[in-house]
Amino acid sequence: MSHGAPVEPNYDWEGFGFDTRQVHAGEQPNADHGDRVAPIHVSNAFRFDSFQDTWDRFAGETEGQLYSRHLNPTVEVAEQRIASLEGGTGAVAFASGSAAIMATILALCGQGEHFVSTASIYSGTIAGFERTLGRLGISVSFVADWRDADEWRAAIRPETRAIFTETIPNPKNDIVDIAVVAGIAESAELPLIVDNTIATPALIRPIEHGADIIVHSSTKFLGGHGATMSGVAVDGGRFDWAAHADRYPQLADAVTKWGARRAFEQHVRFTQLYDFGATLSPFNAFLLQQGMETLSLRMERHIENARDLALWLDAQPAVESVDYAGLPGSRDAELAERLYGGRSGSVFSMTVRGGLEGARTFIDHLRVFSRMTNIGDTRSLAIHPGTTTHVSFSEERRAALGIHPGLVRLSVGIESVDDLRADLASALSAVAAAH
Repeated sequence: MSHGAPVEPNYDWEGFGFDTRQVHAGEQPNADHGDRVAPIHVSNAFRFDSFQDTWDRFAGETEGQLYSRHLNPTVEVAEQRIASLEGGTGAVAFASGSAAIMATILALCGQGEHFVSTASIYSGTIAGFERTLGRLGISVSFVADWRDADEWRAAIRPETRAIFTETIPNPKNDIVDIAVVAGIAESAELPLIVDNTIATPALIRPIEHGADIIVHSSTKFLGGHGATMSGVAVDGGRFDWAAHADRYPQLADAVTKWGARRAFEQHVRFTQLYDFGATLSPFNAFLLQQGMETLSLRMERHIENARDLALWLDAQPAVESVDYAGLPGSRDAELAERLYGGRSGSVFSMTVRGGLEGARTFIDHLRVFSRMTNIGDTRSLAIHPGTTTHVSFSEERRAALGIHPGLVRLSVGIESVDDLRADLASALSAVAAAH
């Protein structure tokens, strides 16, 4: 009796659920060995089929491997997976989140040009914008309140080329309504870049809210285990570069070569990534793939633990305030509920009694929370922003950003919440006794 040939495995995951795509998207058939897990391709270069094949690859007439500095089969799986999860048309991976962010800005802005950013973004991003891009003649203006339309109008200039923001800024957990900022960007005919590191596509997909380009420090929640560095820029395939060729001639040319939906991705790949060489290693790409497979599962525990601890901390006498948008009565409570179901990620801050010395006492008495500068790890982490991430800022600027002497940033992991609460309680008892 004939049963016919078996069906081929699926490799096109469009239309499948998020949890399915985070495990499978980007996979390609491997006829040689049938690997079920995408292998690590450590080759720095790849053979071509012919003289013409070599020519066509270098000319961009055909796609495929050229040199690992711009594309590697292992890295490509990670790129396609995050593009799928964010709802983008393509993605480019980098050696770090900072590299992805800087490459994105440099792809859009040149000497004498300008972009606008919300002010409460990560301090390292602010420093890179001012210190390095400033030396290249690219200026930035910061909008203190994204809700203030007049402040946006005052910041946007004829030479402005982009708007930058974050979904959930670090460390203050002050949510940005991406749809509102996207409306401002659209009115100004500018692309909107959104850093979705803390929220991740498991919680929100900014392209669905009007964003044009997504960036991640995938070192954080996407990788998730504190074992690797990586960054990614995702092309939303939405912005009409050709219609704005006067502002973006480089992207208009890319549209002619690669089409509108992949113009930004391919331009970044063949210019910023190829020229600066901030390439993600195949091994780190493999670890990133592994991390993404459990993203939604980990995020459930991260955010449940964080909300539980934020509510508990808000009632502790040794805590002066808690910056967590999901707290009832907070300025962003409505946004947190509407966009995140009241669970605004797992990175937030708290201000302990006693100022700087209170923060010192608190951090020095933690035994489960690790004293570390990372976020998005499976492990819970704590740090004092005023003397670490924001130490290079003036006292006045720290105050304007709400980085007070007693402020401590927490990145809540996936441990048992009772153990985390007990650790915080012990450290707060030390604060109460000393201050």
